Amino acid sequence: MAGTLKKGELFAPETVKDLFNKVSGKSSLAKLSNSIPVPFNGSEIFVFTMDDEVNIVAEGGKKEAGSIDIEPVKVVPIKVEYGARVTDEFMYASEEKQLEILKAFNEGYAKKVARAIDIMAIHGVNPRTGTESELIGTNCFDKNSGVTTVKYDTTQIEDNIEDAIAAIDENYDVTGMAMSKDFSSTLASLTVNGVKQYPSLAWGANPGVVNGLSVDVNSTISFKQSKDKAIVGDFANAFKWGYAKEIPLEVIEYGDPDQSGNDLKAYNQVYLRAETYIGWAIMDPKAFSRIEEQEE
Repeated sequence: MAGTLKKGELFAPETVKDLFNKVSGKSSLAKLSNSIPVPFNGSEIFVFTMDDEVNIVAEGGKKEAGSIDIEPVKVVPIKVEYGARVTDEFMYASEEKQLEILKAFNEGYAKKVARAIDIMAIHGVNPRTGTESELIGTNCFDKNSGVTTVKYDTTQIEDNIEDAIAAIDENYDVTGMAMSKDFSSTLASLTVNGVKQYPSLAWGANPGVVNGLSVDVNSTISFKQSKDKAIVGDFANAFKWGYAKEIPLEVIEYGDPDQSGNDLKAYNQVYLRAETYIGWAIMDPKAFSRIEEQEE
């Protein structure tokens, strides 16, 4: 094992599959939507808009053209990376011990990638710094002007949800809702005549389904004091995400790769670093609504 872990080595395919299985369970967007393959140089998804319905044609009858519009939506992958220092005993450990360390790294990396998908695609910021990313631009829910915004009112939270659903284009279904933890808590505490209306959300639970609608409760929705409270819409059809399946794992033995000021050899350490290319697209912003806290 020690001889195979060299600079630029790729995670095994089964490891990549395992990693993104974990991501799907921890990212609201990944959980509520469908993934697609994403090449390193990006791809285009063609969206057809057909305003007319299909036409019945009698035998020998005239066939009339329906209206149509086509617009490509670009999915451009963004590279994310995560690295960590471990003792250089890793290089000389048994294969079993190395696998144990790599499994822990894989699990930790999956959590960070999962959070990154949500943070980037919802808020448009660099997850590490919390600052706006020019690479993302308006390819996110917070900055896409086509996504309807509903003003949050804690005393009218059910009406907020209904208003958000009503604002979605009639051509789309409502397949899911991603909620912040405080939004979920407010729903959980809602009572009528002393009876809790959403007991499945009590005590911080994340039931997966509420009133027949797929839901996910995640701290990423309110990342860095974001005003977002919930996003509702047709995640199954109008949001796509994916990743390039080749994920390099570097084992760096020399230098100061994280610019900490500490040389690896001087501190008897090696540096593990993984990189992933992730892309996503909001296919049609009219398929979504955001419930957000707004200034008076």
